[in-house]
Amino acid sequence: MSIFTPTNQIRLTNVAVVRIKKKGKRYEIACYKNKVMNWRMKVEKDLDEVLQTHTVFVNVSKGQVAKKEDLIRDFGTDNQTEICKEILSKGELQVSEKERQTQLESMFRDIATIVADKCINPETKRPYTVSIVEKCMKEIHFSVKPNKGTKQQALEVIKKLQEKIQIERSQMKLRVFIPAGKNFRSRIKDLASTIENESMEDGNFEMIFLTDPGNFRKIDELVRNETKGRGQLEVISLKEVQEGDEMLE
Repeated sequence: MSIFTPTNQIRLTNVAVVRIKKKGKRYEIACYKNKVMNWRMKVEKDLDEVLQTHTVFVNVSKGQVAKKEDLIRDFGTDNQTEICKEILSKGELQVSEKERQTQLESMFRDIATIVADKCINPETKRPYTVSIVEKCMKEIHFSVKPNKGTKQQALEVIKKLQEKIQIERSQMKLRVFIPAGKNFRSRIKDLASTIENESMEDGNFEMIFLTDPGNFRKIDELVRNETKGRGQLEVISLKEVQEGDEMLE
């Protein structure tokens, strides 16, 4: 798709149009394909890598630029860049049905890959394959939300899959050492799913344990802040899994 703006004859190629309606009037911006979702998921932060031009249109394909008075009336400003940002974050990405289907299929597999990478069968301690996760996602009729991040959707999938198969987040293995840490024992223990080793010598507390990755920030803040820098937190392994793929009949 190639279009021209009549004002400056800048050629826009490989255009992705994002559209919004304000007070019944349509406004559009011209973006680079595959960049809109990256912006919304905060993967891409450079606006110039997303927008083909900092211009607000009423019709991108015809090169019809929005009037200044209309922008002020409907957006409260004529700052084209700020309006572009609003349309980029709130507008609807215009794609063909084929492009939409390809995007959804790609996101579906990305979500399945994240789930397979982060989860295990709690009985065998082995991961599921991506194909098994995809199969189960189809069986629970999971629908991809194109405007939502894949990581966030992967967490939703895990919760739904737990109703169907034995699956849980793979655990992190951590080591905590806190001088004069007797008072911290119960608080660390509450965040541990499995304690592999624990000792208390001369008042110094040490524990090697497994925990859900979602607890890491709490533990890190506890060790760093509440011990006033005296404690140590070591990540022994990010994922405690056994080798091999778990297969379902």
